[in-house]
Formats: sequence, structure tokens, C-alpha cells
Amino acid sequence: MSVPALLDHVVIAGPDLDELVAWFAGATGVTAAPGGVHASTGTANALVALTVEGERRPHYVELIAPDPDGTVEAVKFGIPGLTAPRVVTYAVHPPDLDAVVAASRARGYDPGPVEDLSRRTPDGTLLRWRLTHARADRPDVPFLIDWGTTPHPGLTVGPALDVVAFTPTAVDDRTVAALAPLGLLPGPVSGPGDAAADDVPGHTLRVRRPDGSVVVL
Repeated sequence: MSVPALLDHVVIAGPDLDELVAWFAGATGVTAAPGGVHASTGTANALVALTVEGERRPHYVELIAPDPDGTVEAVKFGIPGLTAPRVVTYAVHPPDLDAVVAASRARGYDPGPVEDLSRRTPDGTLLRWRLTHARADRPDVPFLIDWGTTPHPGLTVGPALDVVAFTPTAVDDRTVAALAPLGLLPGPVSGPGDAAADDVPGHTLRVRRPDGSVVVL
């Protein structure tokens, strides 16, 4: 298995959440659980935990799209330009978010400001976390997240899939220059035959379906 150090979650975005959930279910055999809405960004999500050889770990997939009832335009993750589902970015959870941000800035890469966000789950539970925001122009570089006292979604959400690998489609000098200050190194590049692989920096996600077959997203 090949996944980035401290992987938190993989973000797959699309123009419509219901269609995104249906696409994911068709590809993987697992239907994502409703996650809730992010009122401040006009988005809604659904979640699937990522297990490692069947064992729960703090990893998950977030399917995200515009909130159909939202009053704020959804512009995060390059959503306005998407016509189909796409792996757009990923998050890592460092042991000390503020220390990693400060160290990264000192070494030449600014991951951006740390902000507080929250969402309500369908049962009304308020979840809170801190993060640096993802950059739509840098799908090769993760954003950082700290869940604080909030239970990690990868350990609490019901639906789950086994992760086989999460690997870059390409690595260039900009990727290395950004990952190194964050204390991360690029993983092995996705190999020939990966339908989603190309020469544009990004990532492919391999998961094992309930029937044992492996699919590349």
C-alpha cells in the first residue's frame, strides 16, 4: 500500500452531489453517507471511510459539491470549472498544525492562513476543525487539518472501503519545493495503465471494492 504520510482525507469534487454519490457508488460498490453542509462555502458533502486491510484508520474520502440549498456560491476546489467527478486535492493531519505552518513558511512555502471551520451533520451535531485552505491550482500539494476534540470522520462514518494506494500522477519541481517544507516527500508516481494518470500534477486513488476488485479513481 502507498499513501502519503499522515493522510487525512482525499477530496473528490463534482458539479452535483447526488450525481457524485451515484458515480462513486457505481465505481466502488459503496454508497457514501451524507456528511452535512458548509454554509460559509456553499458546499455539501458525503463521506466514505478508508480502511487499511480492513482496519479503521483516520482516513476517508470526501465527496463535495455545491449545496443545492446554499446561499453562497461554491467556488472551492475549482468546482465551477468541473463537469465530471475529479480527485482535486487531499489533506494531511500533522501532529502540530501551527508548528508545521510556521516551519514551512520559514523554509520557503506558505501553506496559507489557518482558519476555523465547521459543519452540521444530518443529525444536527456540530463538527469543528482548523485548516489551511486547499489551492485549486495545486492539486499536487495537500492542505493541513487539525480536528482538535472532534471525533475523526474516518473513525466514525459508517460506509468504508479499503485503500490500496493514493499516488501522484506526476511530480515536478514545484511539487517538491512545496512538499519538502511541509516535511513531506512525493510518493511513487502512478504507473502506466492508470486511467486517471497523466502528466499534470495530481493524484489517483485506488480502492478495493467489496467484491475484491481494485478500481482507480
